[in-house]
Amino acid sequence: MFSSVRKSLGCKQFLKLRVCSFCSAASKDVHDFYDVTIVGGGMVGASLACALGLERTLDDHKILLLEAAPDKPQNITSAYSNRVSNITPGSKRLLESIGAWDHICKMRYKPFRRMHVWDACSDAHISFDPGSRELDGSADMGFIVENPVTLAALTKQLKTLQSRVKVLHGTKLKRLTLPDLTRDMDDKDVGHTWASLELNDGRTVHSRLVIGADGPQSLVRKQASMDCLSWKYDQSGVVATLHLGEITENIVAWQKFLPTGPIALLPLTENLSSLVWSTTPEHAKELVSMEEDRFVDAVNNAFWEDFDRNPLVDQATRMSYLLASFIQPWTNVASGTQSPPSVSSVEEGSRAMFPYGFGHATEYVRPRLALIGDAAHRVHPLAGQGVNLGFGDVACLRDVLSEAAEEGKDIGSLEHLLSYETKRQQSVVPMMTAIDTLKRLYSTSSPLPVLARSVGLIATSTLLPIKEQIVGFATR
Repeated sequence: MFSSVRKSLGCKQFLKLRVCSFCSAASKDVHDFYDVTIVGGGMVGASLACALGLERTLDDHKILLLEAAPDKPQNITSAYSNRVSNITPGSKRLLESIGAWDHICKMRYKPFRRMHVWDACSDAHISFDPGSRELDGSADMGFIVENPVTLAALTKQLKTLQSRVKVLHGTKLKRLTLPDLTRDMDDKDVGHTWASLELNDGRTVHSRLVIGADGPQSLVRKQASMDCLSWKYDQSGVVATLHLGEITENIVAWQKFLPTGPIALLPLTENLSSLVWSTTPEHAKELVSMEEDRFVDAVNNAFWEDFDRNPLVDQATRMSYLLASFIQPWTNVASGTQSPPSVSSVEEGSRAMFPYGFGHATEYVRPRLALIGDAAHRVHPLAGQGVNLGFGDVACLRDVLSEAAEEGKDIGSLEHLLSYETKRQQSVVPMMTAIDTLKRLYSTSSPLPVLARSVGLIATSTLLPIKEQIVGFATR
């Protein structure tokens, strides 16, 4: 891990090495002082503000949240948003701990209890359901929540913490200045030893710790000159809210891997589902602009249509299922692929497209600075892990800062921030690698990759210990 190199050098040596590009704070007419300043009030940044505001060990710490968007009522309309997230049980526990989940329950969300995944280029498929040993027969696999609902819940919770957390709406970071590391970090001159943030309204904020939660194009990360490995994928996402042809429980999340990318149908209500279709940018533009009837037909065909298959791959797949039936004769591994509900119409104005990309900061922390969420890592949405990785950052950083405060340490020092970086990279990097590998493996119809992924999917479905680990990893 990147942080292990820095640990081996020792914190003091590392501080001496990283003197470049930092300078002391500029003087301003108005100065504010905070222990923690969070830049970015999206789902991840707002959840961290709530988490720190509720933390007992941080009672005497001043917390500031900077949000570029204006302060406006978070009204949830009857129309469902086309931007949703799969909230894992682990993320739900975090939202419960900060009081946001109760607000979500009073608005709306949809649990799903089964997930069915299959390959368009072979008969390979896998299902997870409450009857499976890997889910203990009881837990929901996840919860589909609209992003505006989650943000509204966090906003409501922040209003109950106004005495602990100050929120500045319509405020943007203009310039970030990290401390001069040639000086003693215990120097009483906070202009030299704390981070300074020059805001668009002319004021300057000094902070013991700055949290960058400002997304994949993070200004905090850029102004700190933190390297980020990034690239654009050859895919875009098409999202829409769909009306189903029949009313059902609608408790299954469906995902089919097409040669151009995965298409997913996520439950919202008994007769509404959210579409996430990953495809080429050219096809995405076509899908967004075509007439409604043609779009509905395109979605139904994508889920129901049979694609040209390689005979050798089909034969190998059948042999794999035959072998699986001998390994686990008590399970019906080779049962046919299930079919999703048909789509009858699309919610007017709900179609949109957005580009996909990968990003990973080579370091998550500096003295007085930490990155969370998409500012630190950005993944392909095929596994629905983006915001969940961010919520994992929140839980970890909250615990690290709480422990530092309880021990009377400076919460902005590198010593314990490196602990956050190490823990999160150990969790995030394997997940990012797996998602990127899956994206590449499932973005082709060439026989060899199709054969490899089909056999792998069948093996995963057959070998319950592996299946358990995957489910546990994805839902924590």
